[in-house]
Amino acid sequence: MAIYATYLTNYYGLKLKFSTTTQEKKQLRIQYADKLLKKLNIRIDVINKEKLPTDGQYLLVSNHRSVIDPLIIELTLKETKLFGHWISKKELYNSFFFGLFVRNGGTILLDREASQMNTFFSDIKACVKEGDSIYIFPEGTRNKTGSSLTEFREGSRIIAIKNRLPILPVYIKSSAEEILMSALKDEKKERVIEVQIGDIIDYKDKSMSLEEAYKKQFNI
Repeated sequence: MAIYATYLTNYYGLKLKFSTTTQEKKQLRIQYADKLLKKLNIRIDVINKEKLPTDGQYLLVSNHRSVIDPLIIELTLKETKLFGHWISKKELYNSFFFGLFVRNGGTILLDREASQMNTFFSDIKACVKEGDSIYIFPEGTRNKTGSSLTEFREGSRIIAIKNRLPILPVYIKSSAEEILMSALKDEKKERVIEVQIGDIIDYKDKSMSLEEAYKKQFNI
């Protein structure tokens, strides 16, 4: 499985390099996610699917428990016209496994070691100006604790406010990491990951923090 996943990731990373439109990138990302999760015999079940916007621009926020979370999100949105640039940390850009795909797939580099964040916010603004959305895991890194959610970093809300983006909350309800580990041991059994869609949050709403609003939406 590791050999297949490495081949597939780099194969689609190369195809993405030569893609010319965001919708072409979107379809390639969906194809990649679909092939890899089908190989693992994992199916995505979307709860409150009717709440998903079909088009527009949003700051999509999701919890983060596993390495396949971006794939889960891509398949959740496959029937929409939404295309988002993933906020990606520098380590993924330099990764042997993910590097080619991440650099070419439609991402914005977040370098936490940078002395200033001007370039980061400028890159986001440029993507939004082109009519695209932004996808982010507000926890900042994978949650490896026993709790459902770890603390949100405030930068997510700043992105929404600076770019006037309504916030689309998505919650990966199932324990994707456990399901992935189980699937790697036995691909014959079908496994289901449930994803729940929340109500759009107005970026101007300051009645509570983004973390509080997210938890309220999904009763966390």
